[in-house]
Amino acid sequence: MSKEESIGIVDYGGGNIRSLVKAVETLGGAPELITSPSGFEGVDRLLFPGQGAFGDCMRQLRSRRLVDPLRAWIADDRPFFGICVGYQLLFEGSEESPGEAGLGVLEGLVTRFPAGPLKVPHMGWNSAALTHPEGTFWKGLGNAPYFYFVHSYFPDPRDHAVVAATTDYGLPFASAVERGSMIATQFHPEKSQRAGMRLLANFLGAQAPA
Repeated sequence: MSKEESIGIVDYGGGNIRSLVKAVETLGGAPELITSPSGFEGVDRLLFPGQGAFGDCMRQLRSRRLVDPLRAWIADDRPFFGICVGYQLLFEGSEESPGEAGLGVLEGLVTRFPAGPLKVPHMGWNSAALTHPEGTFWKGLGNAPYFYFVHSYFPDPRDHAVVAATTDYGLPFASAVERGSMIATQFHPEKSQRAGMRLLANFLGAQAPA
């Protein structure tokens, strides 16, 4: 990450982004909050955090006219990092909000954990078995780093080639995807201490904290 690079964080009014802002600042960045289509101009790397229900988040994005700029950004293969609901919204839809279309960047639907002995939401630390641990985004993290999760739903990508990590919580699910310059994770790197900071540093091209 050069000093000339600009980092944008999508702020659609639907989630708490302070921890992500602080993490980027710790890595030497000065993130700009993007709240309108004009905010994408001049930004070099984009992070899209999320918190809340799938349908509510999509309605917020539409009300701020952010849907088309997000799709265009990813279609142009510009550096993009989606987090939690910001990962789920990349897909076509979700069981959480039937009839509400997602961004449709990736084929597949977001599904809920089935009823069973494990508590839902899935909350806490869990490992992510990396598909390509030698990849640029994942360097220095080993084969199965631990990250922090908080979610009741998870995407089921139709194209298994995009799956970058899988996690087991009663059943295996895709906890991360990547395609070109895009990465998205169900877990929260900004809340995942050293491993999360390493992952964010890799995305930003920054030096990870010791």
